[in-house]
Amino acid sequence: MSKVTEVVEELAAPICQELDIELVEIEYVKEGKSWFLRVFIDKELGVDIEDCGLVSERLSEKLDEVDPIPHNYFLEVSSPGAERPLKKQKDFEKAIGKNILVKTYEPINGEKSFEGILLEFDGQQIKLEMKMKTRKETIEIPYEKVAAVRLAVTFS
Repeated sequence: MSKVTEVVEELAAPICQELDIELVEIEYVKEGKSWFLRVFIDKELGVDIEDCGLVSERLSEKLDEVDPIPHNYFLEVSSPGAERPLKKQKDFEKAIGKNILVKTYEPINGEKSFEGILLEFDGQQIKLEMKMKTRKETIEIPYEKVAAVRLAVTFS
């Protein structure tokens, strides 16, 4: 985590807690010539434009006070979307029984991308049930080899 995202998390966490909103993720990235500070939020029944606007307004005031970013940037506050990333233990716990996509740094059994139902996560291993053409297969993926995990929306 970069220094900017750490500072922003310290500023955003109490705002989100006060509003009963979950702070999901913070990104600070350069795209083309522009810098973007993206704050992803969620709550039980989903966030709406008013939630995003309220967090954006309050966070913007705090950012102006602390001024952790020395150049111009765009602040975006939004929902993480249907295919939200899974980063924290509680994210994995909420996703048990749901379809997820796991990408690894290095191949496991010749593959670097795995999609299936999350059966279990113990902090060390991700246990997935994957549908093969004629059968189901359970695979365990060491968390240390994981590059990214997110919910995966499937259309049947």
